[in-house]
Amino acid sequence: MSDNNDGRAAGVPPVEAPPTVSRQSPLPYPPQPLPGQHPGQQQYPGQPGQQQWAPPPKPGLVPLRPLSFGTLLGAPFQVLRRNPRATLGSALIIQFTIGLVTALIVGGAVLLAFTRVDSASAADYDSIQAGSTAIVLLSTLIPLAVALITSALLQSILVIEVSREILGEKRRLGELWRAAARRIWPLALWTLLQAAVVVIVLGAVVGVIVLLTFLGTVGAVLAVVFGILAFLAIAVLAAWLTTKLSLVPCIIVLERAGVRGAIARSWRLTDRFFWRTLGTEWLVGAIVSVASQVVVQPISLIFGLGVGVLAPNGTDGSGFPSDVLLIGGLYLVIGVVQLVFGAISSVVQAATVSVIYVDLRIRKEGLDLELIRFVEARESGHRGADEDLFRVAGRA
Repeated sequence: MSDNNDGRAAGVPPVEAPPTVSRQSPLPYPPQPLPGQHPGQQQYPGQPGQQQWAPPPKPGLVPLRPLSFGTLLGAPFQVLRRNPRATLGSALIIQFTIGLVTALIVGGAVLLAFTRVDSASAADYDSIQAGSTAIVLLSTLIPLAVALITSALLQSILVIEVSREILGEKRRLGELWRAAARRIWPLALWTLLQAAVVVIVLGAVVGVIVLLTFLGTVGAVLAVVFGILAFLAIAVLAAWLTTKLSLVPCIIVLERAGVRGAIARSWRLTDRFFWRTLGTEWLVGAIVSVASQVVVQPISLIFGLGVGVLAPNGTDGSGFPSDVLLIGGLYLVIGVVQLVFGAISSVVQAATVSVIYVDLRIRKEGLDLELIRFVEARESGHRGADEDLFRVAGRA
């Protein structure tokens, strides 16, 4: 038996070597998008001439990609930690202003009303009492107007701050207030519109219930049934509308839209994401509410027991003015604690809506690509017009 030149025996078929798979060969199936990538951005791992996948940048508050549910829950609380002076400080200033104006105006009106009623003669008592009641009711309009304007200002401040923190920037208190003041009137109009709708709906329901009670026993039963059904219907309608329209403040401030255009755009952005938006907003609100009650209620209970122990006679005059000062000081401390937690709640809830707005625009409009370009241009020293960064193309 003769051997061939390559050393194999004659008549013996050559043994094929096992196939080798190159680590850089294309995959035999279409690649799937990696986490943080949009469809069409996927790459074959190890393919020559292509850049390896890298996680999306996170210049600030959240990574620039579609956000997970956990990120949506955690980001609003990080807003307080990253810039507490501008966020919590603004909320405290605004809430203190509302409380101070209410105490001065309404408290002064109530004091004036009691003084007039006490000094009224028997013949003029009814007319003076009616006039004093009208004075008290009219005095509440001024605090309501102040609360309307300052609440709109706080919303604008927090929307702007969250949008800058997402880009890794922080604004000072004065800068935020000046920027927020530019959109305060459309926001105030939106807040006033919400209040008007609530008053009209509740007024209509109460009016029907009152009319039904005039029909006797059957009318009273119908009034109770109607009240229960109306309450359930209003609760469902309120949950639906407030979720669908929750992005209106963000659109008014960042896109500089009018109230009507912001309503339509918020309705479109929340399409197909209603339950996600509702769940995030309600869960964050529940967390803040429970945390507030866990702190405020024990403090209120302890101070209430302290009032009973330290001033058992109340304000009967035996310990005046020490009893009055003691009780007033204790309730002042409770009020301060409630003020702080109210400010924290307003900041977190407004930040939640702002983060949801950015997430929906990333998912539906690819806003993350625009934000990434802006961050890259800023890092290279070519900063663009950041004031128009969140505006929709073509919007005046």
